[in-house]
Amino acid sequence: MLVVPGGVLDIRKYFIILPDGIGHGKSSKPSDGLHAKFPHYGYADMVAAQHELLVRGLKVDHLRLVMGTSMGCMHSFVWAETYPGFIDAAMPLACQPVEIAGRNRMWRKMSMDAIRNDPAWAGGEYKSPPQAGLRTAIDFLLIAGTTPLLAQKAYPTRDAVDTWLADVTAKNFATLDANDFLYQLDSSRNYDPSANLEKIIVPVMWINSADDFINPPDLGIAEQQVKQIKRGKFVLLPIGPNTHGHGTHTYAVAWKQYLAELLQESAR
Repeated sequence: MLVVPGGVLDIRKYFIILPDGIGHGKSSKPSDGLHAKFPHYGYADMVAAQHELLVRGLKVDHLRLVMGTSMGCMHSFVWAETYPGFIDAAMPLACQPVEIAGRNRMWRKMSMDAIRNDPAWAGGEYKSPPQAGLRTAIDFLLIAGTTPLLAQKAYPTRDAVDTWLADVTAKNFATLDANDFLYQLDSSRNYDPSANLEKIIVPVMWINSADDFINPPDLGIAEQQVKQIKRGKFVLLPIGPNTHGHGTHTYAVAWKQYLAELLQESAR
């Protein structure tokens, strides 16, 4: 276990803060009312807002650890560069510290274009969801988030796949707002911490999974970029029973040993 008494993140020892980033969860977002007039936030804005929450809202002036998954993984790199003395360690899970490009940018751009090019989107002022655009965006999201091995095992027949797809698509339609999703994807447009990785002064334990569609290991990006981080370590988890593609970041059994190692290394 992870965030439990006696766990690696022992809640008797650590105060755990789990913020909703701008545009996500219960934080301010386009669907609250401004729609496409909502400010076009980026990752730097999201991290700055989190810093304000800590310093001004919670009166916290130092963090033992910044840890994030996927988008939060990228935020971890921004945190470590922007506020190098504020944290003791960083653990990014499932991302790359470079500009969103290649296939990663492709599926994001195609998803955003699908929403914007749907006549029902109406410049963000739709009265009912732009179904065609959202369906395409959901399709790309499902491809990006799944992995061949697990999908084949979980849905070994055509009918099993079709049933699952209908169910998960319906659930996404029920929860996703087109403007919110559009903004969430677009918020990565200016992300590129690669030029400032040398500014990171704390230990970094960076974890990716070999079956991650969004961050495929064959690019070799991580092995090169980690060299720029003075106290950085990169771990590529091999495909196995505990990996779940991009979603491996939510299965602590796959990486909690490395978190324990990081906490020990960065202990004061």
